[in-house]
Amino acid sequence: QVQLVESGGGLVQPGGSLRLSCAASGSIFSIYAIGWYRQGPGNQRELVAAITTDGNTNYEHSVKGRFTISGDNAKNTVYLQMNSLKPEDTAVYYCAAVDINSRNYDYWGQGTQVTVSS
Repeated sequence: QVQLVESGGGLVQPGGSLRLSCAASGSIFSIYAIGWYRQGPGNQRELVAAITTDGNTNYEHSVKGRFTISGDNAKNTVYLQMNSLKPEDTAVYYCAAVDINSRNYDYWGQGTQVTVSS
């Protein structure tokens, strides 16, 4: 089993920045990739960014150039640096891990609220 704990959410003004952290523990060796999802009010959950264990990344088109996903293997932590935040980025952000065998997002964190508002 893999446990994921997010932190770093909060209230920020439009144009501001936040950095989310996702700390992984447990069966770390079974992780193939980690992604950040978000679910805004009335919206479906969407994949925002993901990073594989060998460092490959991908981003949802609306966050390209504004968000950066990175990993620190020594700390078993993945970060999501969010710059130039917009009100439409308001959502609960979830960290999720892809199992190396199933290749599905089998493990989820509890979520952290990000609110972009003046």
